[in-house]
Amino acid sequence: MNKLAKMMALLLLLVMSTAVQAQETAAAADNAGLMRSNGKIYVVVAVVVTILLGLFAYVFSLDRKITKLEKNS
Repeated sequence: MNKLAKMMALLLLLVMSTAVQAQETAAAADNAGLMRSNGKIYVVVAVVVTILLGLFAYVFSLDRKITKLEKNS
């Protein structure tokens, strides 16, 4: 009986989380359309690309330094 109650609770939580995610997706689509119409989406994309390029440059330079230290030791 205890396992059945746990399974039912798990199923209920899964159904509820699916409903919440569907609502969030619809809200996100509305926000993306609003940002696209205002031209702000390009600012967000530029910031994300800048952050990613910075992270890749940092990892690349860190890899070069580590390789250099490995060759010296």
